[in-house]
Amino acid sequence: MTKTTLPAAELRSPLGELEASFVPSRGMLGVSLRHRGDELLGSRGIPFLYPWANRLTRELPDTPLIKRDENGLPIHGLATTDWEIFASTGWALGAQLDFGAHPELLRFFPYPHRLVMRIDLGARMLAIRTTLTAGDEGPVPVSFGFHPYLQLPGVLRSTWRVEVPAMEHLVLDELSIPTGASDFVGSECFVLGSRVYDDGYASVRRGARFALSGGGRRIVLRFDAGYPCGQIYAPEDDDVICFEPMTAPTNALVSGDRLTWVPAGSSYTATFSISVT
Repeated sequence: MTKTTLPAAELRSPLGELEASFVPSRGMLGVSLRHRGDELLGSRGIPFLYPWANRLTRELPDTPLIKRDENGLPIHGLATTDWEIFASTGWALGAQLDFGAHPELLRFFPYPHRLVMRIDLGARMLAIRTTLTAGDEGPVPVSFGFHPYLQLPGVLRSTWRVEVPAMEHLVLDELSIPTGASDFVGSECFVLGSRVYDDGYASVRRGARFALSGGGRRIVLRFDAGYPCGQIYAPEDDDVICFEPMTAPTNALVSGDRLTWVPAGSSYTATFSISVT
């Protein structure tokens, strides 16, 4: 189980199959997802990548709010901490963040808006719905995502079975930034073996499913709505695989590629879910 000393909101499904923990003071980080007592998340949990997922080629000042990759590029957005829980039951959680009320965040993403996250835990499914509502000042670009680090406890990584849908594979440069070129790839089902991934995708259809199975357990991550792009990440040095739902490709805030803008006063909602059988 992931360890944390910060207060966590604990959820348990009505039938007791699933349990989950989220930490509002760490940007609504999902720190645990347990199925029948077994931890399904790696040590990094389910980070919310906001307001951009993956990397940017934009120059930004050094600040504790921003992490950088091995090439010095800003990665995975800003560290948002002031989430407020406004609704909570034993199996559901509602939290909100007034982004526009934080000058330290607006310095790097100058678009006042509000975020609302709704998390629901069913008997065998965790669903996370995120809504961005633009302020009256003007439109807001949408480029966020999530990074679920999934694992199969007690099962060798080399034997994990992976299923991915048909989608557009983005060609990346040496900095892992999309070049603008792409190839369409069909759906696949394969044993992970020694494969490693850090690949970007687009044209992911609504409801597309990514699956991980082994040891009598199957985990399905579904891009339910609002996530036309994604990333698959399976490093060599960690027994995890990530199917990352993204609202836009890597670096979209700079390139403008497939970037959605929410008009003033309007909203954008994106949902993904993780089911376990």
